[in-house]
Amino acid sequence: MSLLKEEIVFNGKILNLALETHSLPDGREARFEMIHHPGGAAALPIDSDGRLLLISQFRPAVCGNILEIPAGRLEKGEDADECIARELQEEIGRKPAQLELLCKIYSSVGFCREMIYIYLATELTTTPTTREDHEFIDLVPLTPEKAFEMIDAGEIIDAKTLIALQAYRQKLIANK
Repeated sequence: MSLLKEEIVFNGKILNLALETHSLPDGREARFEMIHHPGGAAALPIDSDGRLLLISQFRPAVCGNILEIPAGRLEKGEDADECIARELQEEIGRKPAQLELLCKIYSSVGFCREMIYIYLATELTTTPTTREDHEFIDLVPLTPEKAFEMIDAGEIIDAKTLIALQAYRQKLIANK
């Protein structure tokens, strides 16, 4: 491992900021600012009619709403499949009977260790939502064709959502 020294300079609710010293491949040492994040899980929920259940959610980081798949942060000791089942219930009021791992991704390896597990969620049953008071979410059901058109038109720009939808598109192509 290349990590030689670590100093946590900010300890927050959802992330920590560390100054890390690493040994580089050529033997030199360098200092980096790193975000420590517990990771997350996301899912592309598909209802019984084949519609993709995306959400429009207010995101302060982009100063507005963004179209995305439901997702959430892993709680301490929580598995990714438990996390996304919890988030689907909280955000869109659906409980999945089937979860299929599509892929796992690092969100931004230049400064963050966050790993996101991306699932397909199917065989959904309706449950009440339990959103947090800062969550403003609208359910946006889309046909796969409409979602793919929105990708191609540059209207869907959230990274985890693009990856999930492209993986789903490839899955549909492979199953033809």
